[in-house]
Amino acid sequence: MTKKQRQEQFISEKEVEHLAELAKLELSKKEFTKLRGELNEILGYFRLIDEVDTENVSPTYHVQDIVNVLRDDTPTPQQPDMLLEDAPQKKDRFIKAPKMI
Repeated sequence: MTKKQRQEQFISEKEVEHLAELAKLELSKKEFTKLRGELNEILGYFRLIDEVDTENVSPTYHVQDIVNVLRDDTPTPQQPDMLLEDAPQKKDRFIKAPKMI
């Protein structure tokens, strides 16, 4: 990154104050200045990425050529008693829950 790009301000003081408020950060003036500088440097790198010529590059959605890595979804017969084993409260073949109004 060039010196000119490092000096460029991509984020305003007001925006940094807003971000600090959202993150519930209490920053001293020195910390505020440092944070603003770091955020501007990060945004400067994004500006460099924006300058890259991607005209003849096809979009990549996945880095690896994997279609589906999940197992087949095949139903298996279950016994109702097995399904109710982990229920905290049950009555007969049903899960017992608090009354809802």
